[in-house]
Amino acid sequence: MRVIRVRMRGCGQAWLAGLVMFMATGVLGAAEPVQLRVLCYNIHHGEGVDGKLDLQRIAKVIQSVEPDLVTLQEVDQKASRSGSVDQPAELARLTGMQVAFGPNIPLQGGHYGNAVLSKYPIVDHRNRLLPNFDDGEQRGVLSAELQIPGLDQPLLLLATHLDSRRNDRERIASAKAINQIVSKTPERSALLAGDMNDVLNSPTLDELETKWTRVNERVMPTIPVAKPQRQIDFILFRPSTRWKLIEVKVLDEVVASDHRPIFAVLELIR
Repeated sequence: MRVIRVRMRGCGQAWLAGLVMFMATGVLGAAEPVQLRVLCYNIHHGEGVDGKLDLQRIAKVIQSVEPDLVTLQEVDQKASRSGSVDQPAELARLTGMQVAFGPNIPLQGGHYGNAVLSKYPIVDHRNRLLPNFDDGEQRGVLSAELQIPGLDQPLLLLATHLDSRRNDRERIASAKAINQIVSKTPERSALLAGDMNDVLNSPTLDELETKWTRVNERVMPTIPVAKPQRQIDFILFRPSTRWKLIEVKVLDEVVASDHRPIFAVLELIR
């Protein structure tokens, strides 16, 4: 077999070197994952177990893990019980993050619902009311589209807080409604986080897990805050093949709210 050797000089060598560098950079860039720090926190409208209303304390808890994305439940907006403060706007100011708010209930001259804080631009958001049975407290799911550097389409983040009554009929219906939101785009990268008011292996979580994957396999209790025994606060992701879990923990915070926050570090493979 005859081996043909080709010598390239001058501009030919420069062209070949440039091509090799371009291909290497492209391959490495495509394989590089996007890492996201995600926090889920039921803030009890800023009131701690000591009876003090303190949004700065809540903000410090949030900032303690330097999150990129935060979902918040039990958030007041200009309600008199919490001093008529616009809590979503104030927490955005205190943390230096962008905010979207989903009002579900009119309350004392203002509103009550869920919120999302984001280090990245929120390019769109929408609040959907969830099924309501037997005149219960109206629940909702807030969806936010986030422009994450390196992603070719916005990341979808859903924040919710489900019904707390013993009968789980409404929770199951709400889980189905949340799953319906993402069912038409099965390959789209998305996160779901919130207070589900239900536990692992419940019909509610089983329904959610037909579309989503939990960040924690074993139970990580979040309530009661002093000595947690049950996990009802969750972070989930989809599709499972595009995410890698780096870390998950429940924060050791026992005063600022009646829930402990759950935190995860995830890598999204592009």
